Amino acid sequence: MAEKKPQEGNTLAGRLARLGLRSDSDFVLHLPLRYEDETRLTPLCDARPGLAAQFEVEVVDSEIAYRPRRQLLARVRDAGGALSLRFLNFYPSQQKVLQPGVRLRIFGEVHEGYLGPEIIHPRFHVVTEGDPLPECLTPVYPTTAGLGQATLRRLIEKALARADLADTLPPALRDRLRLPEFAAAIRLLHTPPPELAQAVLESRDHPSWRRIQFDELLAQQLSLRRAYTARRARGAPRLLATASLTGALLKALPFRLTRAQQRAWQEIATDLGQPHPMQRLLQGDVGSGKTVVAALAMLHAVEAGYQAALMAPTEILAEQHYRKLAAWLEPLGLEVAWLTGSLKKREKEAAIARVGAGETAIIVGTHALIEDKVEFARLGLAIVDEQHRFGVRQRLALKEKGLFAHQLAMSATPIPRTLAMSYYADLDVSVLDELPPGRSPVTTKLVAEARRGEVVTRVREACRGGRQAYWVCPLIEESETLQLKTAEETFARLTAELPDLRIGLVHGRLKTAEKAAVMAAFVRNEVQVLVATTVIEVGVDVPNASLMVIEHAERFGLAQLHQLRGRVGRGAAQSACILLYAQPLGELARARLKVIFESADGFEIAREDLRLRGPGEFVGSRQSGLPLLRYADLEDAALVEQARAVAEDMLRDAPESAAAHLQRWLGGREELLKA
Repeated sequence: MAEKKPQEGNTLAGRLARLGLRSDSDFVLHLPLRYEDETRLTPLCDARPGLAAQFEVEVVDSEIAYRPRRQLLARVRDAGGALSLRFLNFYPSQQKVLQPGVRLRIFGEVHEGYLGPEIIHPRFHVVTEGDPLPECLTPVYPTTAGLGQATLRRLIEKALARADLADTLPPALRDRLRLPEFAAAIRLLHTPPPELAQAVLESRDHPSWRRIQFDELLAQQLSLRRAYTARRARGAPRLLATASLTGALLKALPFRLTRAQQRAWQEIATDLGQPHPMQRLLQGDVGSGKTVVAALAMLHAVEAGYQAALMAPTEILAEQHYRKLAAWLEPLGLEVAWLTGSLKKREKEAAIARVGAGETAIIVGTHALIEDKVEFARLGLAIVDEQHRFGVRQRLALKEKGLFAHQLAMSATPIPRTLAMSYYADLDVSVLDELPPGRSPVTTKLVAEARRGEVVTRVREACRGGRQAYWVCPLIEESETLQLKTAEETFARLTAELPDLRIGLVHGRLKTAEKAAVMAAFVRNEVQVLVATTVIEVGVDVPNASLMVIEHAERFGLAQLHQLRGRVGRGAAQSACILLYAQPLGELARARLKVIFESADGFEIAREDLRLRGPGEFVGSRQSGLPLLRYADLEDAALVEQARAVAEDMLRDAPESAAAHLQRWLGGREELLKA
């Protein structure tokens, strides 16, 4: 039986939809942010400044005042004291109610005003003497503009009366996990009795909150495991390789694979030989050697008679992959196609034609790969680099260019274990947890902006010694134009300060050919200092560059700082990353800089990043496919583990309960989990 949905006007429905409130289950699971205690009255003489309380008073008088702006003022009193009510925004109906002699219950925080104690914009309603007080704490819900608490409370109360609150967890499991029944937990959280301390409820330590947190994690795990199982049930081409091309590449490489690379490559090769689509994440720290593993996977597909495509989020990163793959694979007799939006029309059409005819087996590009006119003759493997930068639909679009093609996602942002267990539970994961030999450790230094002159001297000395340097301009999120202006100003300033060095400039607004020319000059050491915006965050590999300066480092996130630092230390020379910061530092910026200064371990940095930012920002584009956790805490690894184990058991032993649980929490919104 379909769930009944509240029938409201279009305007109200639109506001509710912004909060994700469509079905009774949505309302039931829309839980309070906090509570207010309207179950007792406080005499005005006992009011404490800054603390919200409820008072029962009589209106003495009211007036509209014009000092300094139009406002409604009312004087009220009880047996022991008096205070003022001040309304800076008000309706005529409110003025009409506040007549002398009217009895009110008011709720708000008392502050000291010009005329003595006052409450600004109190909540109030008219009462008669002896009216009963509420029996429960008053919930305060997350809301949106134009949707008042009273309306939300009324709709949630109606939904609670209609909704099916039957438990989806068997009693034995609830007992083992020491969790209360769902109906009891949900009713208590919406209408808690006054004897339950607000602090306990709001700190999420109460067993009822624990039940909700577990249920939310369980829904997430069930949906991901179902998606994983559904993929494995589909047919996919078995890519049975001969090891001719992969063997030739391994012999030709001027280095040996690390143990981690060998392990990851074997895991991928095994997956590609299965009759169901591979869905694997290859994650590793900056410079851990993901590209060569991807190259081996692409050759494996070619050996089996299929095409392989690699999609990257930026032209700089895509071009870096293209050049590296071409250098490795063209000596083996393979053409590598290059496909981006900036290609000339004739070149682009020729590349698309060769790919469609199957004449080119290896294809590298940007979002241009998923344009409608791009058709593959026989796509067997789709690789997405920096996969968190693409939306779910984009990743799905590339994979669907081939009939159930195998998919490999790559990320240089290490994913903390609890995040992997929750948001990436539908993927198999390979980890590159060691760096190739020959990489030098990078020394990180924190330098205040006032010492910028010393940093310029350090750059001059490094370049005179035959090395090269990056100078990254501050991140200005609000304006790409402003960021470009800052980069151009920095370029001009450094050109004046370092007249004996050649300075280059790259930013997102440069034409592809201009950007490529500057980068090529930097690779050839014809440019000694490269001034850049964050376009160089990933995909730039210049072993001779040993110094990285990041201006206004306090404006960058941890992941960006770590990625940028990874652009140096790619050769044998001692390398350094200087983080220039402006004072005074905010608390969050100070915490970020402390982490990046103290640690070079990408996984440790990722854990701290998750703690500081929360999963919403960390997961990035993936959130368009999977609802973010509202109540559960990812740092609670034990609860994540429990939910994961229970999900496996429920899908196997109680599929109907699993379906009911998913319907309650996701309401059928699972389609994008297939990405």
